[in-house]
Amino acid sequence: MDHHLGESYARVWADQVVIGELGHRTVIEALADGFDPKQVWRAVWATLDLPASER
Repeated sequence: MDHHLGESYARVWADQVVIGELGHRTVIEALADGFDPKQVWRAVWATLDLPASER
């Protein structure tokens, strides 16, 4: 996320953007609730519409 959003904004984004694929949680909430980081990254990847090479 730092690479695509910048270090500062990535942290804000992770704390504020709710992602449906994560049960309507933010990245921070999903990780705190024990979601697998790979699952979280896949949801972030899809939400940000990143290129397949970044998956």
